[in-house]
Amino acid sequence: MPTVAERLDHPAEARLLLLNCAELGFCHASNEGVFDALDGGIGTSASLIVPAPWAREAASRYRGEDVGVRLTLNAEHDLFRWGPITQAPSLLDGDGGFPRTITDMWDHADLDEVRRECRAQVERAVLWGFDVSHLDTHLDALILRPEFFDVYLEMAIDFALPLRLLGADTEPNIGFPFRQLAADEGVLFADRCASIPALHPRQALIDLLSDLEPGVTEVNLRPAVDSPEIRAITTDWEDRVSDHTLLVDDGGMAEIIAQSGVTLIGFRPLRDAMRRG
Repeated sequence: MPTVAERLDHPAEARLLLLNCAELGFCHASNEGVFDALDGGIGTSASLIVPAPWAREAASRYRGEDVGVRLTLNAEHDLFRWGPITQAPSLLDGDGGFPRTITDMWDHADLDEVRRECRAQVERAVLWGFDVSHLDTHLDALILRPEFFDVYLEMAIDFALPLRLLGADTEPNIGFPFRQLAADEGVLFADRCASIPALHPRQALIDLLSDLEPGVTEVNLRPAVDSPEIRAITTDWEDRVSDHTLLVDDGGMAEIIAQSGVTLIGFRPLRDAMRRG
């Protein structure tokens, strides 16, 4: 069987790096940070939180960038809330929004309502004009339980979209072979996932480039510009601003990546290869 790289018309030994910018639509600072990364930085794709408060503003700024849908069933922030876009009583907590924790969501969610909500989020992104490139899942909520993963995989099959998945090293702890299940259905995904720690992210990315294996490696980041808004919403705002600096303001990083022999890609080539296949 051809490798993912070969499915993308690259040699099997090619080293491909996907820099995904999560949480587009989360807030204004995130929209600024993500579009900065996509349009003027080294970000290669983004994931939209359709129910989030600033998703519609993100749609108004969309100009064909590589954007997927981050299927969302949680609103984890104590004072910054959002909820389902469908009639889904089992997906509401006592505060009127999505549950704050994935455990709470798992304990109370009706799977038919989950399925309907996820489908509606993709369809709304399409209605807003997004050429959806992939599916993601907020807080990994649709990956960590098999009955919820079934919904995630169903959406990928129905919309013919690649998935953001956790790495193979997580499968023993999660307890079921979610990557193989996706592969068996012809769904494409990155060969591996890597993380960039918030402390010294520039050096961490340089180290990642030097050790990058052949195939597609995906890194998930959450760029946001510094603002009173993002500082008021979340305590991890410094990490998000650091991601923005790495993707946008470190002007030499694109050259370092090019000199390392690594090729940047988005999710759209995976989607197109999956649909051809």
